[in-house]
Parts: sequence; structure tokens; C-alpha cells
Amino acid sequence: MSTILIRNAQIVNEGKIFTGDVLVKNGRIEKIASSISQESNHLEINAEGQYLLPGVIDDQVHFREPGLTHKATIQTEAKAAVAGGTTTFMEMPNTVPNALTQELLEDKYQIASQTSLANYSFFMGASNDNLAEVLKTNPQNVCGIKIFMGSSTGNMLVDNPQTLEAIFSQSPMLIATHCEDEATIRANSAVYKEKYGDAVPFSAHPEIRNEEACLLSSTLAVNLAKKHHTRLHILHISTADEIALFDNTIPLKDKRITSEACVHHLWFDKSDYEKLGSQIKCNPAIKAAHHKKAILEAILSDKIDVIATDHAPHTWEEKQNNYWKAPSGLPLVQHSLNIMLEFYRQGKISLEKIVEKMSHAVATCFQIRERGFIREGYWADLAIVDLAQTTEVKKGNLHYKCAWSPFEGQVFNSKVLYTIVSGNLIYANGVFNETIKGERILFDRNI
Repeated sequence: MSTILIRNAQIVNEGKIFTGDVLVKNGRIEKIASSISQESNHLEINAEGQYLLPGVIDDQVHFREPGLTHKATIQTEAKAAVAGGTTTFMEMPNTVPNALTQELLEDKYQIASQTSLANYSFFMGASNDNLAEVLKTNPQNVCGIKIFMGSSTGNMLVDNPQTLEAIFSQSPMLIATHCEDEATIRANSAVYKEKYGDAVPFSAHPEIRNEEACLLSSTLAVNLAKKHHTRLHILHISTADEIALFDNTIPLKDKRITSEACVHHLWFDKSDYEKLGSQIKCNPAIKAAHHKKAILEAILSDKIDVIATDHAPHTWEEKQNNYWKAPSGLPLVQHSLNIMLEFYRQGKISLEKIVEKMSHAVATCFQIRERGFIREGYWADLAIVDLAQTTEVKKGNLHYKCAWSPFEGQVFNSKVLYTIVSGNLIYANGVFNETIKGERILFDRNI
């Protein structure tokens, strides 16, 4: 591992911004000081006028490997993540075959160890009939259990009440949920199918997968968690209606029920379906504009704890199908930090809060060992960004295997210059070091 000296950076960390140097050695942050003396073996980065952030930790991505590698691979999507300042990802189990056994889960870790430029963890999947396998999951080296309490991409719906009771009552680990009420969605789908047949407009998506579907399912999850004192994390909150379920009077480290918002539910709203159509079809749906305003306010007030992407690529050809056949999900991980930095430029959120929600809080929420903060002794997962440069999104600079983005043509007023993963300079001004791979993250959990 190389020794890296970052000089004169504006360091954004733990609610403060200050100028300083950071020395990275043997994979870790060895020293943080106002000035650190240069040595001949240091790789030096002059970050004057630039911002040094903890690398983004994305707690919800779909990298499609194994089984769906025509859409994406761990290698391609981790590369895109690193180009955007994301140093760690947690990936979902609805690959093929679904990660429903410990052996299938471990297969994904093996692939990542050989191909991922970013650090990684993978969720164990729950189904209606794999409780025994779920309970074997090691809380020290697996990020959590994923339950689809609403069908999405991949057939992993858990809708058996006895199964839900059993998992919530018996699993000692963090349970992450996709919450949409299936009965509501089916009823709404039937209405629109009757009215439009195969010609349903994409703008109907937030009516079919509506606020009621989200609130019913999230309420069920919260009630189960309160009943059994479960460690629950509800993913991709998409409605103002759900925010009242969450508490901002408890320190994050003590919360048993936490939540996540995703960048696309903050950026897009229902009016964007007219232009983008299937490109922004996702589950839960992007809804009316007042929801994104409420979600941002909930982030600022700490009712919503973390920001992620739910990065979910599909091929362009798949997305050209009609409403019923076009799959849900969009690629986002390369620009999630740029998106949030654009909100900073607009005066909607501070740099300190962005770092808190995309790095610190994710590490705290999942009890990640020695990551997510710029602290001496911690792993060096870092991103250097320049807010005086721009990033134009175009096909030629996308690293996703699917090779498209709903942001094509967008110019962001920020640029990720360097990304350091576990002490290694993996991305520097558009150039990747693909000889070194990321690390499997570990967790400090007293279970």
C-alpha cells in the first residue's frame, strides 16, 4: 500500500470544515494535522481549494451479479461508484439465483473480492421459507437481512404474516425492508389495466404504486419492529406520509428504527415522467413534488437518517418496453455525490450534513468498523472534490455497463477528482488503478 499525503484540503468531517493535511499509511489515516512534513516516499496530492470528504457509503445498490450480468456486474458498477466518490457499497440479494442461502451469499463475496474496486458488503435475502438460513447469517461480516415487503425486481416478495413475525422476532441483525403493500398495488394495477390495457402512461406509476401502498407497508414494518424490539431500517422513503413513523429525539446510535432516502426521490418528481418516462420508473415510485420537499426536510431534521441510491441498472432495450414490461430501477451511483453537492450549491443542505447522511450516519446505523469518518486509525476511505469544476453527464463518461443515465446532458457544479479506497488511490482525474481491490467491510455488533 502506498503512503499518501493530502495537503491543504478543506476537510469536512463530524460537523466541521477546517484546513489541514492528512497522512495515509498502510491503508489507514495515520495523522491529521494543520501541516505534516513531506517525506520522499509520499505520494503527495495538493488539495488546496478542494474539499476532502469521507468516502460515500451507499447502503442500497443492485449490481446484478450473478445471473443478470447483461445489465451490470460488480466490477463495472463498483468502478462507476468509485468514479463518483463512493468507496463502499451494500448490495441487494435479488440476483439470480437469489441470495437465500449462506453459500449463495458467500459466492457474491468471492466475486467482489476478485473484481470490486470499492469496499463491499452483501445483504442476506429473506423469503417465505428460508428462516433457518437467515438465522445463520454472521452479524460481524454481513451488513443485514433484506426483506421485500412488496414485490420489485426479482421474485422475493415476503408476504406470509407468520414468516414476517418469525423473522422480526428471531433475527438479532439489522433488517432492511422494501415497503409497499402488495394488495394495494394489485388493486390499482387492475384499475389501470382495465382503463388503458398495455398503453398505461408512465406518469401513472405513482398512482399505481401510491402513497397508501407505501404507508401501509411501512406502518406494518414499524409495528412489527416495535412489538419485537427489532433493529429495523426502512429503505427508500418516497412519501411525506411515512415521515411521521420516525423519531428524531433519539441519538442515531440508540435508534432501533431508522430510515433511508434516495437521491432520485429528492431530485425528480411526477412532472419528469413526461420527458423521461421509463428511465425514472422505479419502486417505490417517484411521486408528486411535495414529497421530495418533505423528504429533504426530514433529512435535515434527522427523521430520515441516511442518503443512498438504490442504484438499479437495466439495459436500454429493456427500458423501451411498455409500462407493464419495462423493469423498474435506474442507474445512479456514479453521480449521487454530485447530486447532493448540487443541492448544497442551491442552499438546500450544508456540506457537513451531506457528509453526515452519506458517510457518518451510514457507518453508525450499520455499526461499520472503523470507516465512515476522517479519524486517525480509521481506514482511509476518502474523496476529494472540487466545487469550482463541473461534471457533464454524457454517454462517453459513464462507467455503468448499461451505458445510459437519466442525467445525460446534466451539468453538475462539482467534480470528484480523487477517490481513495482502503488507503489506495483507486481513481485520480479520470484514471483508475484496477490492480487493487476493495475490502470486505466488518461490523462492531454486540449480538
